Amino acid sequence: MPLKSGKSRETIGQNVKKLVHEYEGEGHIGASHPASKKKAVKQAVAISLKKAGVSRQQKNHTAK
Repeated sequence: MPLKSGKSRETIGQNVKKLVHEYEGEGHIGASHPASKKKAVKQAVAISLKKAGVSRQQKNHTAK
């Protein structure tokens, strides 16, 4: 499933949720196989922020 594009917190959160759900069901995110759910969540956040074109430092300032 393709991720949604957009910079809002809601869109980024939905993308993270979708990627974590994929990890729980299939055991991988894309071509990667994170060792634990914690690492999968971190990776999902990174992928979602990359898709939105937002850095980790900017993520708190996107939707105020």
